[in-house]
Amino acid sequence: MGKILTKLSTPLKKFIQEQQMFFVATAPADGKVNLSPKGMDTFRIVGDNKIIWLNLTGSGNETAAHVLENKRMTIMFCSFMGNPLILRLYGTAIFYQPEHPEWDTLAELFPAYGGRRQIFEMDIESVQTSCGYAVPLYEYQEQRTRLEKWADEKGESGICEYWEEKNKVSLDGKSTGI
Repeated sequence: MGKILTKLSTPLKKFIQEQQMFFVATAPADGKVNLSPKGMDTFRIVGDNKIIWLNLTGSGNETAAHVLENKRMTIMFCSFMGNPLILRLYGTAIFYQPEHPEWDTLAELFPAYGGRRQIFEMDIESVQTSCGYAVPLYEYQEQRTRLEKWADEKGESGICEYWEEKNKVSLDGKSTGI
């Protein structure tokens, strides 16, 4: 049913590219574990053992705080349509913010969404597949556009104000690097 692999195979890369959503899990050394659903066109495979994903402004910024303290990250994909499969990527991550010299090069790989906050780069240490037999079937309709509209309405200065108010510190009081 399940396998542990050392890298992403071609069929697993194809599976990832077909998914409309992924989940990111991180945790500090102590404090709350965070699990966030992600959507939109924000995930890229850049090698057999490396991925990047674009983090957009949200209500919190737990992932950044956790990665600053504890670089471990797990990303999970679930097949909600077609053949059942759960795919987990285990590894360590770093992130780039807009002022980083690598930002422009990496940001070109994604649509120019408003509210782009970080780009996470994850080195994959292991890949796990499991059956997903109990995951229900869902029919994909479309990506939501509410976040894009919200960020566009706020504008760049409004987003920066929001970061100051809501994204500088995690739920556990840890710095997010903003």
